[in-house]
Amino acid sequence: MNLSSTIKSIQDIMRKDDGVDGDAQRIGQLTWMLFLKVFDQREEEWEDDDNDYQSPLPENLRWRNWAAYKSDEQGKKKPQIQASELIAFVNNQLFPTLKEIDAADGPTQKVIKQVFEDSNNYMKSGPQMLAVIEKLEEAINFHDFKARIHLGDVYEQLLSDLRGAGNAGEFYTPRAITQFMVQTLNPNLAKRETVLDPACGTGGFLSAAIDHFLRQLSDKSGSDDKRAIEDLIRGMEKKQLPHLLCTTNMLLHGIEVPSQIERRNTLGRAWNDWNANEKVDCLVTNPPFGGYEDDGVGSDYPGDLKTRETADMFMALIIKKLLKEDGRAAVVLPDGFMFGDGIKGKLKELLLSECNLHTVIRLPKGVFAPYTTIKTNLLFFNKGKPTETIWFYEHPYPSGYKSYSKTKPIRLEEFEAEKAWWGKEDNDFADRMESELAWKVDFKTLKQQAEAAAKPHWDKSEDLNNQAAALENQVRDLRTSLTGINDAEYRKKVEEQMAGLREQADTLRLAARDAQAAGDRLYWPIYNLDMKNPNAAVEESHDPDVLLDKYKTLLGEIEETENLLKSELAAALAHHFTAEAEA
Repeated sequence: MNLSSTIKSIQDIMRKDDGVDGDAQRIGQLTWMLFLKVFDQREEEWEDDDNDYQSPLPENLRWRNWAAYKSDEQGKKKPQIQASELIAFVNNQLFPTLKEIDAADGPTQKVIKQVFEDSNNYMKSGPQMLAVIEKLEEAINFHDFKARIHLGDVYEQLLSDLRGAGNAGEFYTPRAITQFMVQTLNPNLAKRETVLDPACGTGGFLSAAIDHFLRQLSDKSGSDDKRAIEDLIRGMEKKQLPHLLCTTNMLLHGIEVPSQIERRNTLGRAWNDWNANEKVDCLVTNPPFGGYEDDGVGSDYPGDLKTRETADMFMALIIKKLLKEDGRAAVVLPDGFMFGDGIKGKLKELLLSECNLHTVIRLPKGVFAPYTTIKTNLLFFNKGKPTETIWFYEHPYPSGYKSYSKTKPIRLEEFEAEKAWWGKEDNDFADRMESELAWKVDFKTLKQQAEAAAKPHWDKSEDLNNQAAALENQVRDLRTSLTGINDAEYRKKVEEQMAGLREQADTLRLAARDAQAAGDRLYWPIYNLDMKNPNAAVEESHDPDVLLDKYKTLLGEIEETENLLKSELAAALAHHFTAEAEA
């Protein structure tokens, strides 16, 4: 039986257990058991390399001493704990001890603590748990190099199952996306470039980064190069199940002590607690979008960046706190960020002023189905200089596709066209060519034109506000002058004067707001990055609803043209009759 079939059969066993309810619980149950199995086999490797190795686990709680099947005198493999005693052992000894392990004792203890502090044993049947253990014992041999390779495939199957497990699907980014983004970001092992995913989920981007680093090793690479990979990978995850999956994923990818995968809410950390030493060279992430943080989270963000929408909060943090000067980032964001205004407009102004957003890959609908069908974008930017030119590339469906789905996901080979088009960053992508899929926007010129057009209105607004402030100062001075004055007639006269000044000030404030709004209407549209492809072939739709909308739009344009002609004709005739009357 192959590994994939083994995982399916394990899940079938769990379905018979009354304590396990739903895919998410089955995956959570399987993952903590898989973690202990894999960790035990990694410990065997570490013991071979170091005779003085000491396990962070109590001896009786190591997988080999309670779960692993042992051969009897006849060579027949049998369980060490009987089915009738197994559930009590797991619930009363294994979990309580691992949940209370002291994270301060070392990085490995910290990993185990974070894995088990919110994990649960859902199984109630000892015989069913023994059956699961037996399957794992038969199928998982981490020492077998071929089996280790196939474990990656098993892990992908678990992630695929998780993708369909209700809201848990938010943790999954298609492998083709993670690989393409990491390969394009190109973190450099020789330069010891750090890689962070601040919303790492199950570790798809980080495992892709590890694979990318491993491909940079050669016969000349030393042991220090291999050890460096572990220190260069960093991740943070808020929720228990994806963190557990990510930690196991890191073990499967050769990270001995994945202590750099922290279980915490990245957004829950105080804004000013981040320091420069924590900034990274490369950041790659798919921040959760469409959700909102609890009240109080992000309350200390700067006023103009204050929001509770998760993706927006991550973008503010990435730009201001997480990325080094000259650092590179690749981020997945929905269309809503691209065309949104308000706080999203402010974030895009910050992004384009402090970073060079050099490339946007526009993905079609369905890439993240079934979790969401909305269109998404891959943003590639560098910290340190403002944006001048933005290149857009519209990723097409493969021939014959109308959408992606769980059975027809996006594939890495589809990005070969983008890779061939990409060019070199060190010459500002001078080799890139526009096409039916690619186009560029001269953002620097757009911004200069918008600022020039908006400036007279903003200057007028500032002048009007200054005039209003001067009148309000006069009102305060007059109010002060009344202190100690008891003459009713005099007080009435001054108060009437104050009321007149306040009315003038209010009028000026309203005019100032109108002038500011007029300038804003000219300026802020440049931050609508929902750019349509000007080079795309026009597709004629035969959808009745689309045709009806076009017909209504055309009627409106005709009516507007007729009204304009009537106005111009009336003005011309009025001028004619006026001239005749004067004659």
